[in-house]
Amino acid sequence: MGISKLEDFTVRDNKVSAYAKALSHPARVAILRLLASRSSCMCGDIVDELPLSQSTVSQHLKELKESGLIKGSILGAKVCYCIDPVAWEAAKSYINGLFDDYSPCIDLLC
Repeated sequence: MGISKLEDFTVRDNKVSAYAKALSHPARVAILRLLASRSSCMCGDIVDELPLSQSTVSQHLKELKESGLIKGSILGAKVCYCIDPVAWEAAKSYINGLFDDYSPCIDLLC
């Protein structure tokens, strides 16, 4: 696999890309929706809500945690997950910024 050259792109573009990667699987979107509707959630509760195994849910939680969108706290033998509000707002800003950059083409050749 070749070098990705991430350093050749803006910080903004790298941030949008990282958030897009985190959102690129419907299970992760479902997890985020679940966490957004609750203040926090144990991993087992998330497993109960999704048609996926515990190990698969854990892998998706890992991806979301690496993106910064969620955070997890160890409570005894369990991990409690929640939305990271600072990262959530940053993601909204970066992703909305991408869509805000669009200006409709008035040329019929577009």
